[in-house]
Amino acid sequence: MPGKKRKADSSSSMWGSSTSSSSSSPSSSRRSNKQSSSSRRGGGGGGGAHQGNGGAYPYINEDGAGKLFEEICDEDDPNVAGMEGICKLCEQLNLDPLEDIRVLVLLHKLGANKKPAEISKEEWMKGCNKLRLDSIDKFTNFLPALDTGFMEQGEFKEFYKFCFQFNRQGTHKTLEKDLVVALLKMCLNNDRITSYRLDTFCEFLETTTDESYSKITLDQWRSFLDFSQEFPDEGSLMGYDESESAWPVLIDEYVEYMEKKAKK
Repeated sequence: MPGKKRKADSSSSMWGSSTSSSSSSPSSSRRSNKQSSSSRRGGGGGGGAHQGNGGAYPYINEDGAGKLFEEICDEDDPNVAGMEGICKLCEQLNLDPLEDIRVLVLLHKLGANKKPAEISKEEWMKGCNKLRLDSIDKFTNFLPALDTGFMEQGEFKEFYKFCFQFNRQGTHKTLEKDLVVALLKMCLNNDRITSYRLDTFCEFLETTTDESYSKITLDQWRSFLDFSQEFPDEGSLMGYDESESAWPVLIDEYVEYMEKKAKK
């Protein structure tokens, strides 16, 4: 809900109630005969470029962007802003850090890629310079450009991958399925895939008792988007051949789930 302000524990993920899991999972496997696989542009912030005094960040007021980061950085490390600081920024922008997809889009556009669940000062300054953002007013004016509908397909796929990576914890490689379901509903609640495909896949994850799917890998995460675009509706599933597919086993079992569901 945009505008609803909440606090978030800086030691946990903002999206979903559970943290990510260990670095390996049985669910990452594929069938033995499978091969591995793994619109519009948004506008700039606050109109034309604000020219600084040259140097590393010529398009912004470096002091202004730096002071914004000082307000959100960790108390014990002034070069990093973690979840708590990101939530402080969300409060200033009137964004709900738990439910508003624009928070993730902003972090993606700023370039928060080095480590999960945080943005470094270097990433912040480079991102602000790229986006021409050096004040809360400019950040606020930039919010309409954070609609995922402005992303072309290639850009959206990169953002979709970022959503998984950013929500990992430390060096962990997987996410708990409850968190995955919450993220899927945030990221794909648009016209990228059909609502039926999204709803039934989330239903499958929520109801399966297979422990191997309690944790989801990046490959499975990315494959679901590709699968959903190749097989958008139930009619298209008639052409799905499990014996020849290169999809992860998770996708095969989702298709089996849908076939059983259709027979009821």
